[in-house]
Amino acid sequence: MIAKTGVMRYGVNLLNFGSGTTPDSLVRQAADARELGFAFAMISDHIAVTPDVHEVYPAPFYDQFVLAAHLAGRVPGLRLGTTITVIPYRHPLQTARLAANLDRLNAAGFILGAGVGWSAAEYAALGVPFGERGAMTDEYLTAIRAAWREDPTSFHGTYVSYEGVRTAPAPASRRLPVWVGGNSRAAQRRAARLGEAWHPFMPTAAALQEALPFVAAEAKAAGRPVPDLAPRLQIRLGARPDTPDRPLGHGSVDQVADDLATLAGLGATDVLLDTYPGTPGERAGAADDRRVLELVMSVAQGTIGTR
Repeated sequence: MIAKTGVMRYGVNLLNFGSGTTPDSLVRQAADARELGFAFAMISDHIAVTPDVHEVYPAPFYDQFVLAAHLAGRVPGLRLGTTITVIPYRHPLQTARLAANLDRLNAAGFILGAGVGWSAAEYAALGVPFGERGAMTDEYLTAIRAAWREDPTSFHGTYVSYEGVRTAPAPASRRLPVWVGGNSRAAQRRAARLGEAWHPFMPTAAALQEALPFVAAEAKAAGRPVPDLAPRLQIRLGARPDTPDRPLGHGSVDQVADDLATLAGLGATDVLLDTYPGTPGERAGAADDRRVLELVMSVAQGTIGTR
């Protein structure tokens, strides 16, 4: 597989949940990202914070679209996006309008990260069938794209049907990008058929090397361009090297530097850095998060040596 060429863009996952999270702290996170030279920032999605969600992403949990609109007017120059929007949670016309509006309201643009989610309890609370989430996501993404492309828009599917609905304004971008999240074969296939980028979370180098030819073959079969590679890395720096089969982003500074070089070699266009360790009790403070992001950005820019 021939790697794409170009300079990778870096983004920050904004932590929009948990004790101590406030409007001021969220603006500070975004402003830090801009000041450190990051090109974009992305925001996670939960609507019903059920007990299983609360264990990992505790309330208060700020809505991703409302927060993006809040930040668009306060932190100019930073592209915003979602990682990911759980597509079946909202009617596709609502998601299409929210994303298009944000692409208009934020001069730096918007990225719609799209996925199926993981919490069966949250699906149940919202009255959405968990077992049909993949089929719903595929249909809803098709409807969302149609709404961006045509006004009025009509759609007749298994889960939604409507005729002659106006959804203006259209996105400001000629093609508002959809980054399809998920590491499974189904997610890779969805990215190839419906996305501008594949957005895996915590991938290993071996998993990417195995998956990318599959994504390319699926895109070719669908008659579409091969989607970009835009992974989300959980950053966990340690004083000692981690094991070879670790997720990219885990380990020593030298290993993370190698990881970024590996991603560049695989043709990644964008890399999202996530400082959240996965459990509330291990979460660092804002100052520590900034230091980690500053260090990784310095490594990425080659402004500090690692060896």
